[in-house]
Amino acid sequence: MGRVIAIANQKGGVGKTTTSVNLPSALALLGRKVLVVDIDPQGNATSGLGVDKHGLEATLYDVFLGLFNLSSVIVGAEQKSLWVAPANNDLVGAEVELSGTPGRDSILKNQLNTLRKQFDYIFIDCPPSLGLLTINALCAADTLLVPLQCEYYALEGISALMQTVKLARQKLNPTLGLEGVVLTMYDNRTNLARQVGNEARAFFGHSVFDTVIPRNVRLSESPSFGKPIFLYDQHSAGAQAYLELAKEIERRSAERAGGEGEGDDPDARLVANT
Repeated sequence: MGRVIAIANQKGGVGKTTTSVNLPSALALLGRKVLVVDIDPQGNATSGLGVDKHGLEATLYDVFLGLFNLSSVIVGAEQKSLWVAPANNDLVGAEVELSGTPGRDSILKNQLNTLRKQFDYIFIDCPPSLGLLTINALCAADTLLVPLQCEYYALEGISALMQTVKLARQKLNPTLGLEGVVLTMYDNRTNLARQVGNEARAFFGHSVFDTVIPRNVRLSESPSFGKPIFLYDQHSAGAQAYLELAKEIERRSAERAGGEGEGDDPDARLVANT
């Protein structure tokens, strides 16, 4: 049964879509069957995985409006074992058009439940906002993965997200857990990056991944070529970091399945810190 992981942070420019593209790509490289569900109307995860978001017969917009099933809009990425449920700017209208529709918060959950057995991992790339689309992701997900940019206002932004997560747990998805917090755009030459990292680890404890994603020019360049970093420059520091993050997620999953790591339960921290 595939795990559904929502990648979210309502603050833009934190490496959310970069993570939504390259972490699934790394897991596919490790032989896992991975689906990326792009519910960001900007469609950057779609184009970042090499899919032309302007030439699609149907997208997530059509799924939310009930015109297509999710399985019918999925397309293959260039990389083996990696698929995309694409989005484009049409998705902007979904929140307005679904206003007042019964069950609108669980549309994505109902669609994903029919696909879980086909994939090892399903990642949801959320928009940088806390509206209906992100609520759908939190309702559908098993866990939440939060990219945290190593900048001054980063921790302040997470507090709003955690409050939304708390409400989602109370009203929609009581089993939603915290997959982890990943430090992005990390530059260990600066005191600020180290300070943000230390504060994040003090707040979230073991839920902060050991792997950090560095500032890396090749990571910034690869989206313009419509390729994940492993098809653009697999030897770059960014590629190696995302590969290590994928391995760490696999390792932590195995530990949880084996009953290890119980002394620092991410779910307990999610409740305590919201």
